[in-house]
Amino acid sequence: MADTKNKVALITGGSRGIGKAIAMEFGNLGYHIAFNYFRNHDAAEQTQLEIENLGVRCLKLRAHLAEPDQIANMFQSVEQEFSSIDVLVNNAASGVQRNADELTTKHWDWTMNINARAPWLCSVEATKIMPNGGSIVNITSEGSRKVLPYYLSVGTSKAALESLTRYLAVELAPKGINVNAVSGGYVETGAFESFPNKQDMVTSAKNTLAGRVITGKDIAKVTAFLCSEDALMVRGQIIIVDGGVTLLAPLSSTDS
Repeated sequence: MADTKNKVALITGGSRGIGKAIAMEFGNLGYHIAFNYFRNHDAAEQTQLEIENLGVRCLKLRAHLAEPDQIANMFQSVEQEFSSIDVLVNNAASGVQRNADELTTKHWDWTMNINARAPWLCSVEATKIMPNGGSIVNITSEGSRKVLPYYLSVGTSKAALESLTRYLAVELAPKGINVNAVSGGYVETGAFESFPNKQDMVTSAKNTLAGRVITGKDIAKVTAFLCSEDALMVRGQIIIVDGGVTLLAPLSSTDS
Protein backbone atom coordinates (compact mmCIF):
# COMPACT_ATOMS: atom_id res chain seq x y z
CA MET A 1 0.00 0.00 0.00
CA ALA A 2 1.26 3.48 -0.86
CA ASP A 3 2.48 5.90 1.79
CA THR A 4 -0.51 7.20 3.71
CA LYS A 5 1.36 9.64 5.95
CA ASN A 6 -0.46 12.97 6.20
CA LYS A 7 -3.45 11.70 4.26
CA VAL A 8 -6.90 12.43 5.68
CA ALA A 9 -10.01 10.26 5.83
CA LEU A 10 -13.47 11.53 6.76
CA ILE A 11 -15.87 8.87 8.01
CA THR A 12 -19.51 9.76 8.60
CA GLY A 13 -21.06 8.08 11.60
CA GLY A 14 -17.58 7.19 12.78
CA SER A 15 -18.01 7.13 16.54
CA ARG A 16 -19.50 3.64 16.93
CA GLY A 17 -20.02 0.28 15.26
CA ILE A 18 -18.83 -0.23 11.71
CA GLY A 19 -17.97 3.45 11.34
CA LYS A 20 -15.63 3.31 14.31
CA ALA A 21 -13.96 0.17 12.95
CA ILE A 22 -13.37 1.96 9.65
CA ALA A 23 -11.99 5.05 11.39
CA MET A 24 -9.64 2.91 13.47
CA GLU A 25 -8.47 1.00 10.39
CA PHE A 26 -7.55 4.17 8.54
CA GLY A 27 -5.94 5.56 11.68
CA ASN A 28 -3.81 2.41 11.95
CA LEU A 29 -2.74 2.99 8.36
CA GLY A 30 -1.49 6.45 9.29
CA TYR A 31 -4.38 8.58 8.05
CA HIS A 32 -5.49 11.59 10.06
CA ILE A 33 -9.17 11.11 10.83
CA ALA A 34 -12.28 13.25 10.87
CA PHE A 35 -15.64 11.81 11.81
CA ASN A 36 -19.09 13.08 12.62
CA TYR A 37 -21.58 11.89 15.18
CA PHE A 38 -25.09 12.97 16.07
CA ARG A 39 -26.14 12.14 19.64
CA ASN A 40 -23.67 10.11 21.66
CA HIS A 41 -21.04 12.54 22.96
CA ASP A 42 -19.38 9.99 25.24
CA ALA A 43 -18.86 7.49 22.43
CA ALA A 44 -17.46 10.24 20.20
CA GLU A 45 -14.98 11.36 22.84
CA GLN A 46 -13.86 7.78 23.49
CA THR A 47 -13.38 7.12 19.78
CA GLN A 48 -11.42 10.34 19.33
CA LEU A 49 -9.13 9.35 22.20
CA GLU A 50 -8.54 5.87 20.77
CA ILE A 51 -7.71 7.29 17.35
CA GLU A 52 -5.34 9.90 18.75
CA ASN A 53 -3.59 7.14 20.70
CA LEU A 54 -2.62 5.70 17.31
CA GLY A 55 -0.40 8.75 16.80
CA VAL A 56 -2.59 10.57 14.28
CA ARG A 57 -4.77 13.65 14.50
CA CYS A 58 -8.51 13.28 14.94
CA LEU A 59 -11.31 15.79 14.51
CA LYS A 60 -14.76 14.89 15.83
CA LEU A 61 -17.73 16.91 14.63
CA ARG A 62 -21.34 16.89 15.73
CA ALA A 63 -23.50 17.09 12.61
CA HIS A 64 -26.99 15.92 11.74
CA LEU A 65 -26.67 14.67 8.18
CA ALA A 66 -30.38 15.12 7.47
CA GLU A 67 -29.65 18.88 7.48
CA PRO A 68 -27.80 20.12 4.36
CA ASP A 69 -26.50 23.21 6.19
CA GLN A 70 -24.86 21.02 8.81
CA ILE A 71 -23.20 18.94 6.10
CA ALA A 72 -21.75 22.09 4.54
CA ASN A 73 -20.55 23.32 7.93
CA MET A 74 -18.95 19.95 8.65
CA PHE A 75 -16.87 20.09 5.49
CA GLN A 76 -15.87 23.68 6.17
CA SER A 77 -14.56 22.60 9.58
CA VAL A 78 -12.66 19.70 8.03
CA GLU A 79 -11.11 22.03 5.45
CA GLN A 80 -10.07 24.48 8.17
CA GLU A 81 -8.42 21.69 10.16
CA PHE A 82 -6.79 19.66 7.37
CA SER A 83 -6.99 21.82 4.19
CA SER A 84 -7.96 18.78 2.10
CA ILE A 85 -9.05 15.16 2.35
CA ASP A 86 -8.14 12.01 0.46
CA VAL A 87 -10.94 9.64 1.50
CA LEU A 88 -14.64 9.98 2.23
CA VAL A 89 -16.52 7.03 3.68
CA ASN A 90 -20.29 7.52 3.68
CA ASN A 91 -21.10 5.18 6.54
CA ALA A 92 -23.75 7.00 8.62
CA ALA A 93 -27.18 5.43 8.35
CA SER A 94 -30.51 5.47 10.08
CA GLY A 95 -34.02 4.24 9.52
CA VAL A 96 -37.28 2.97 10.92
CA GLN A 97 -37.76 -0.79 10.93
CA ARG A 98 -41.40 -1.20 9.99
CA ASN A 99 -43.48 -2.73 7.22
CA ALA A 100 -44.84 -0.61 4.38
CA ASP A 101 -48.28 -0.08 5.91
CA GLU A 102 -46.76 1.00 9.23
CA LEU A 103 -44.35 3.61 7.86
CA THR A 104 -45.20 7.30 7.78
CA THR A 105 -43.93 9.88 5.35
CA LYS A 106 -41.83 11.28 8.21
CA HIS A 107 -40.15 7.87 8.64
CA TRP A 108 -39.55 7.66 4.89
CA ASP A 109 -38.07 11.16 4.59
CA TRP A 110 -35.84 10.66 7.65
CA THR A 111 -34.39 7.46 6.22
CA MET A 112 -33.91 8.74 2.68
CA ASN A 113 -32.39 12.02 3.78
CA ILE A 114 -29.71 10.38 5.90
CA ASN A 115 -29.03 7.23 3.87
CA ALA A 116 -29.24 8.52 0.30
CA ARG A 117 -29.38 12.32 0.14
CA ALA A 118 -26.59 12.90 2.66
CA PRO A 119 -24.04 10.69 0.82
CA TRP A 120 -24.80 12.63 -2.36
CA LEU A 121 -24.31 15.98 -0.63
CA CYS A 122 -21.24 14.76 1.25
CA SER A 123 -19.68 13.49 -1.97
CA VAL A 124 -20.25 16.83 -3.71
CA GLU A 125 -18.71 18.69 -0.77
CA ALA A 126 -15.79 16.26 -0.67
CA THR A 127 -14.88 16.97 -4.28
CA LYS A 128 -14.28 20.61 -3.30
CA ILE A 129 -11.47 19.60 -0.94
CA MET A 130 -9.99 16.71 -2.94
CA PRO A 131 -7.62 18.68 -5.17
CA ASN A 132 -5.41 15.66 -5.82
CA GLY A 133 -8.20 13.18 -6.40
CA GLY A 134 -9.17 10.57 -3.86
CA SER A 135 -11.61 7.82 -2.99
CA ILE A 136 -15.23 7.66 -1.88
CA VAL A 137 -16.70 4.49 -0.40
CA ASN A 138 -20.38 4.12 0.42
CA ILE A 139 -21.44 1.55 3.02
CA THR A 140 -24.55 -0.28 1.92
CA SER A 141 -26.27 -3.57 2.78
CA GLU A 142 -27.77 -6.66 1.20
CA GLY A 143 -31.24 -5.31 1.96
CA SER A 144 -30.80 -3.18 -1.15
CA ARG A 145 -31.31 -6.25 -3.33
CA LYS A 146 -32.95 -8.83 -1.07
CA VAL A 147 -36.20 -8.32 0.77
CA LEU A 148 -35.62 -8.40 4.53
CA PRO A 149 -38.30 -8.15 7.20
CA TYR A 150 -39.06 -4.60 8.43
CA TYR A 151 -36.42 -3.19 6.08
CA LEU A 152 -38.47 -1.45 3.39
CA SER A 153 -37.37 2.14 3.99
CA VAL A 154 -33.74 1.29 4.71
CA GLY A 155 -33.46 -1.24 1.89
CA THR A 156 -34.90 1.21 -0.61
CA SER A 157 -32.54 3.94 0.58
CA LYS A 158 -29.57 1.58 0.24
CA ALA A 159 -30.65 0.69 -3.31
CA ALA A 160 -30.59 4.41 -4.06
CA LEU A 161 -27.13 4.63 -2.50
CA GLU A 162 -25.84 1.86 -4.74
CA SER A 163 -27.22 3.61 -7.80
CA LEU A 164 -25.58 6.82 -6.60
CA THR A 165 -22.29 4.92 -6.36
CA ARG A 166 -22.40 4.03 -10.03
CA TYR A 167 -23.35 7.52 -11.19
CA LEU A 168 -20.68 9.19 -9.07
CA ALA A 169 -18.04 6.72 -10.26
CA VAL A 170 -18.61 7.96 -13.80
CA GLU A 171 -19.10 11.64 -13.03
CA LEU A 172 -16.16 12.00 -10.65
CA ALA A 173 -13.62 9.92 -12.59
CA PRO A 174 -12.36 12.97 -14.55
CA LYS A 175 -11.47 14.56 -11.20
CA GLY A 176 -9.37 11.56 -10.22
CA ILE A 177 -11.90 10.36 -7.66
CA ASN A 178 -12.67 6.65 -7.43
CA VAL A 179 -16.10 5.64 -6.08
CA ASN A 180 -17.20 2.22 -4.86
CA ALA A 181 -19.41 0.67 -2.19
CA VAL A 182 -19.11 -2.09 0.39
CA SER A 183 -22.17 -4.18 1.16
CA GLY A 184 -21.88 -5.81 4.55
CA GLY A 185 -23.68 -8.83 5.86
CA TYR A 186 -25.02 -9.00 9.40
CA VAL A 187 -22.51 -7.31 11.68
CA GLU A 188 -23.74 -7.43 15.25
CA THR A 189 -23.76 -3.83 16.46
CA GLY A 190 -26.03 -1.71 18.60
CA ALA A 191 -28.23 -1.20 15.54
CA PHE A 192 -29.54 -4.75 15.98
CA GLU A 193 -31.51 -3.60 19.00
CA SER A 194 -33.96 -1.63 16.83
CA PHE A 195 -35.04 -4.65 14.76
CA PRO A 196 -38.15 -6.61 15.82
CA ASN A 197 -36.48 -9.75 14.40
CA LYS A 198 -33.20 -9.25 16.22
CA GLN A 199 -32.80 -12.90 17.24
CA ASP A 200 -33.22 -14.13 13.66
CA MET A 201 -30.54 -11.68 12.56
CA VAL A 202 -28.15 -12.84 15.27
CA THR A 203 -28.66 -16.44 14.16
CA SER A 204 -28.07 -15.54 10.50
CA ALA A 205 -24.92 -13.62 11.43
CA LYS A 206 -23.35 -16.86 12.69
CA ASN A 207 -24.06 -18.89 9.53
CA THR A 208 -21.15 -17.74 7.39
CA LEU A 209 -19.04 -20.05 5.23
CA ALA A 210 -16.02 -18.77 7.13
CA GLY A 211 -17.33 -20.28 10.34
CA ARG A 212 -17.43 -17.03 12.30
CA VAL A 213 -19.42 -13.83 12.42
CA ILE A 214 -18.53 -10.84 10.28
CA THR A 215 -16.88 -8.03 12.21
CA GLY A 216 -16.65 -4.32 11.64
CA LYS A 217 -12.96 -4.85 10.98
CA ASP A 218 -13.81 -7.12 8.04
CA ILE A 219 -15.80 -4.28 6.49
CA ALA A 220 -13.07 -1.78 7.37
CA LYS A 221 -10.28 -3.73 5.68
CA VAL A 222 -12.17 -3.98 2.40
CA THR A 223 -13.04 -0.29 2.62
CA ALA A 224 -9.37 0.59 3.08
CA PHE A 225 -8.41 -1.63 0.13
CA LEU A 226 -10.83 0.25 -2.11
CA CYS A 227 -9.03 3.46 -1.19
CA SER A 228 -5.61 2.09 -2.08
CA GLU A 229 -3.70 2.20 -5.35
CA ASP A 230 -4.25 -1.55 -5.66
CA ALA A 231 -7.95 -0.85 -6.28
CA LEU A 232 -7.40 1.79 -8.96
CA MET A 233 -9.23 -0.28 -11.58
CA VAL A 234 -12.18 -1.15 -9.33
CA ARG A 235 -14.76 1.45 -10.26
CA GLY A 236 -18.42 1.84 -9.35
CA GLN A 237 -18.62 -1.64 -7.83
CA ILE A 238 -20.59 -3.02 -4.90
CA ILE A 239 -18.21 -5.32 -3.01
CA ILE A 240 -20.10 -7.85 -0.88
CA VAL A 241 -18.60 -8.81 2.47
CA ASP A 242 -21.04 -11.31 3.97
CA GLY A 243 -19.01 -14.46 4.61
CA GLY A 244 -20.90 -16.18 1.80
CA VAL A 245 -24.27 -16.09 3.59
CA THR A 246 -26.16 -14.86 0.53
CA LEU A 247 -24.93 -17.81 -1.54
CA LEU A 248 -27.13 -20.14 0.47
CA ALA A 249 -30.82 -20.59 -0.34
CA PRO A 250 -33.01 -21.00 2.76
CA LEU A 251 -34.51 -24.45 3.19
CA SER A 252 -38.27 -24.69 3.53
CA SER A 253 -40.11 -27.34 5.50
CA THR A 254 -40.97 -29.16 2.27
CA ASP A 255 -37.35 -29.50 1.15
CA SER A 256 -35.78 -32.92 1.56
